[in-house]
Amino acid sequence: MQLQIDIGFEQLVSLAKKLPSNQWNKLKNEVENKTDSPTSDIELFLLSAPTFNKKQLDEIEKSRQSISEWRRK
Repeated sequence: MQLQIDIGFEQLVSLAKKLPSNQWNKLKNEVENKTDSPTSDIELFLLSAPTFNKKQLDEIEKSRQSISEWRRK
């Protein structure tokens, strides 16, 4: 089960200031050590998408060259 609550920034700051010192330090460390991991669905989708291998890239380049030559004629 997941619960989502919309809290304004000022409310969040107010709640954070009311934390006991050990929890405040833990929260502060978590925020400061935040990694830049993808969080949105689109980022996760793009990072997990298939990629071309060398053979496929070579084939694409050959096709581009062939099309380019055909257009010049």
